Amino acid sequence: MSMYRHLILGLDLHPECDLTVLHKAIALAKLFEAPLTVVHAVEHMNTYGIGQAYPSLINVEEELLTLAKQEIAKICADLDITSSNQVVELGSPKIVLLHQAAQRNADLIIVGSHGRHGLSLLLGSTANSIIHNSHCDVMTIRIRDDDVIC
Repeated sequence: MSMYRHLILGLDLHPECDLTVLHKAIALAKLFEAPLTVVHAVEHMNTYGIGQAYPSLINVEEELLTLAKQEIAKICADLDITSSNQVVELGSPKIVLLHQAAQRNADLIIVGSHGRHGLSLLLGSTANSIIHNSHCDVMTIRIRDDDVIC
């Protein structure tokens, strides 16, 4: 029996930042012979009141979702990750990742961490929230500021 049976990877769709996390997640999925689900969340835009003055802003979230789905599909096509293991949803990244992990009975969530703010440069707020609210193991992969500009 493998230590991990299903892995969830959270990507923020910043090419330089995602590469480190992506390559390590793929290596882990191969090591454990486990499926890897790639997840991206498009955060809600606070348009309260503005939507009446600028109706086109209401469509921005849908456009962002469409673009994110296209980008995830492109990334996953190169890596042979099936469309059923690609998730792009509207919402908070921590909520979307935790929901997908629970829904898919995942036993490892993998996220990148910039660690530039929050708990004294230890973890980013999304990674910290996932660690404290997850039903399964969480691996944070450090994204160094001197390696890339995210």
